[in-house]
Amino acid sequence: MLDNADLGKLIVRLTLGGLLLFHGVDKLLDGTGFIERELASHGLPAFLAYGVFIGELIAPLMVILGYQTRIGALLIVINMVVAIALVHAHQLIALGRNGGLVLELQYFYLLSALALIFLGPGKYKLKN
Repeated sequence: MLDNADLGKLIVRLTLGGLLLFHGVDKLLDGTGFIERELASHGLPAFLAYGVFIGELIAPLMVILGYQTRIGALLIVINMVVAIALVHAHQLIALGRNGGLVLELQYFYLLSALALIFLGPGKYKLKN
């Protein structure tokens, strides 16, 4: 018999990890030039841009697989805080043309990852 709470955790893990993974694959294919320029504009070294591969490739895979989920989720939280601070700080509560927040997607990733830190992976996961 399926446990609804564990099934819900699995759905959150697959959704968060799966959707964020697309962003990581995009950066893997197209490079980190945009992030490097943003870092440079804030006086930070461009090599830090490669950290995005941890936050948008490795961490989502950890979350999807349920392997060290809380650590993976924490890495996603850090990734999103950095992304919001570097690129979106001026849009924290800005509304889009359709009435929703401009940063809905960023907040979804950030808060879903934060929820997983507290919830854990559930029982449908790789054995640690």
